Amino acid sequence: MSATPVTTSPSAVLERASSAPTPKVNVIWRGIQPYAEIFDAMRAFTEARTPESADEIWLVEHPPVFTLGLAGNLSHLLNPDSGIPLVKVDRGGQITYHGPGQVVAYLMLDLRRRKLMVRELVQRIEQGVIETLASYNLETERKPGAPGIYVTETPARHSHAGAKIAALGLKIRNGCSYHGVSLNVKMDLKPFLAINPCGYAGLETVDMATLGATAGWNDVAQTLAENLIHHIGGQSAPAAQPQNGALNVSMHAHANRLNGPTE
Repeated sequence: MSATPVTTSPSAVLERASSAPTPKVNVIWRGIQPYAEIFDAMRAFTEARTPESADEIWLVEHPPVFTLGLAGNLSHLLNPDSGIPLVKVDRGGQITYHGPGQVVAYLMLDLRRRKLMVRELVQRIEQGVIETLASYNLETERKPGAPGIYVTETPARHSHAGAKIAALGLKIRNGCSYHGVSLNVKMDLKPFLAINPCGYAGLETVDMATLGATAGWNDVAQTLAENLIHHIGGQSAPAAQPQNGALNVSMHAHANRLNGPTE
């Protein structure tokens, strides 16, 4: 992955927020699209954007695909004959799987404008996912040095403790982010057995349905977008309703100015 999370509480983020309002973010519901199309669109969007361009979050569902990050090792693809295409990409991290029943949120953000460092952005994305899952009564957590979200291990309440439920990978170009986070809602998990997820041999991957959540894709996507906006800006945003085309959500919030590494 592209960065290691830091342990900054949401309350600390709010306390250290500046007085300058952050720009709005446009939430785009793109539906089902092939991964290669979205990958090309993300790079084109980032290349063409200007300092005045609005930030966007794209909500997408992909047909089955494996993606291999910049540091990816093909040895983590355990079954090259699975019939699922492999796309080499420019995000950080190793190999992961995207498929039907998974919400993918791509974050096209101007980090310079928002005064956000990469480590802090990763932490804020992870917190948004944790709170999304908590709204469906699912307890999850981070793991040091392993970006993404995992089923809470302590106390171990069921056989899926420690399983990964959300994966995260980013690319930063000219101070702007793309790629993002994927959250497993209700999907065929067998393709994960054909890889070492994110490069970890034997790591179990789970979805919300397996853990007892009954929410649908649209509901989870909306909740995730709201929580991501909340934590990117440090303050709650108006509720987002899925619709065709673009959904504009203004973030009346403050940009955090915590120190951290640049990429």
